[in-house]
Formats: sequence, structure tokens, C-alpha cells
Amino acid sequence: MGEVVPIPVREPGSCTATTRRGARCRNRAVDVSGFCRVHGGGAVEAPTVAPSTEEIDELLAFLRRRVTGEYEVDEFGFDPELTETILAPLARLFHRRYFRVEWRGLEHIPRDGAALLVSNHAGTIPMDAVIMKFGLLDQIERHVRLLAADLVFRLPFVGELARKSGNTLACDEDALRLLERGELLGVFPEGYKGVGKLYKDRYKLQRFGRGGFIELGLRAGAPIVPVAIVGSEEIYPLISHARPLARMLKLPYVPVTPFFPWLGPLGMLPLPTKWTIEFRPPIATDGHGEEAWQDSLLVFELTDRVRDEIQGTLTRSLASRRSLFL
Repeated sequence: MGEVVPIPVREPGSCTATTRRGARCRNRAVDVSGFCRVHGGGAVEAPTVAPSTEEIDELLAFLRRRVTGEYEVDEFGFDPELTETILAPLARLFHRRYFRVEWRGLEHIPRDGAALLVSNHAGTIPMDAVIMKFGLLDQIERHVRLLAADLVFRLPFVGELARKSGNTLACDEDALRLLERGELLGVFPEGYKGVGKLYKDRYKLQRFGRGGFIELGLRAGAPIVPVAIVGSEEIYPLISHARPLARMLKLPYVPVTPFFPWLGPLGMLPLPTKWTIEFRPPIATDGHGEEAWQDSLLVFELTDRVRDEIQGTLTRSLASRRSLFL
């Protein structure tokens, strides 16, 4: 007779099976066979999500570069690493989860080269600009360089953050330099008149000024992409500007909504409206000649064309919207 080899007996302990994702089952209520009593029924505990070694190494490398100053910042103060590593994930929670943005017409945005994204503006605070900027970083992996008013850069902390995330002062010289470098430029011609619209005037475009963005497009030969944002105009229903207080504080307005300042900090939470951001076919500007930007009639004509395109798109989107929040 051959030698009898004893069969090893496994002591009770952790389950040796794997989940459908390839992770070890974490159930410790097992018999001597090494399998949990409920594993065969499919009741497997989900694996714990933990940072991988690569993610930890990347975070440590990021922190080391911030401490040593070994990171790039362009002449406008734009810090792409900080924007992509820290700011973009925070903004992603808003445009993906909170406002649940539906993106339309992304094929109209150039994947390289200069272009102006010209949009309606509202919401009491310029959150629409931020959502468009970081949403497009996710959708097409391009940074949008927003043109902002000087008030933004005078605010403590906000001004520095605006610079580092790629925004720059709304002046022709800086804007033209960005376009000549092939950047996407975000422009909101309504300015304070748009972002501070009362709730009763929502989705009614204000004046687009003298058409400075058209002049920029003509000088740089960059296409102009009209943008219509629906959903942003209801996040803070503005019912008053509190003009006397605004003059004292030297602000364009002090917002008064049904919730702020009555509910204190809670009143600063935006309503979770459902957003739609639609990009229309680009309007070419490179076929009008080098001096076309000085042609006032052409500038006015193109300004009205862009404004009408945005207003028409807003009207159609509002007509097809099922609900403010769904």
C-alpha cells in the first residue's frame, strides 16, 4: 500500500473566495472549508475603497512640488496643476452631482486653437462661468480662460484663486494675447447687469455693450461660439439689490433672496436646479479682413447675431424643460 498523505485542515478564518471585482471577500464568519456561509448566495461584502499606492505617490509628489515651488505658472498667474488636482475635483461635485449638467453641442467647440465662448450670464454670483469652465475641462479636456471684472481680483482669497485657475482681467490686451496663443476664451457680455438680474427678468438678455468681444474675435480671426445656459438663473432667486447698502459697500449690488440674509449661512446654499448648457455652431470671423474690427456696422451686426442666437436657444430650451429640478 502506498503512503497515506494527510489532507491539511484549514482553520476557521477569512473567506478565500473573491468578489466579482476580483477583491477578497472580507467576511470572517467562515467554516473549515475557508468559505463564508453566505458566499454562495452572493451576499458578498463590497470591497473597501482605499487609495492605491500610485494615488498616494502622486499626492505626495504634488505636495512636494508645492512646497519646493517646482510647478509652472504662466504670465497670467495660471496654475494648471493646482486647477486640475485640487479645484477640478471640487467643481466636479457641482456640475455632475448637484446641478446635473446636460451638455449639448460639444462638437461645436474647437479641440485646438483659439475660440470665444460667448454666454448669457446670471445667478446672483457668477457660478455659471465656473461650472462651464470646469465642466469643459472634464468634457473636452481644454481649459477655458475666463475674462473677469476687476472686482473679482480685488476680493481677498477669491482674486488669488481666480488668477490661479486661469481667469484674467477683462481687458483687450490680455484677451488678445490669450487668443493669439490659441486659448479658449470665456466671455459674458452682460456683465454685472446679467449676473444681477432680478428673478422676474430671468432669461431676458441684457445689453451686450459695444461688442468688444466681436472686435477681439475679428482681430484674432477666432470663431465665436454662442452658449446658452439654462438653470443658473434660478439658483439664487434675486428679489432686491439693496442699493443703499450696496453704495455703502461700493458693490454693484447686495443680493436679497427669499432665503438670504434671512436664513443666515444656510441661505447661501444654491438651489439644486437642473442645468442645460448648449453650444451653438461657431460664427467665423476670419473672412472679413485685418481692419474689419474697426468697422462699427459689422461689429454691431455680429453682436446682434450672437445675442439673437443665444436668446433663441434659451427660449427653445426653456420650452422643452420638463421641470426646474428634474
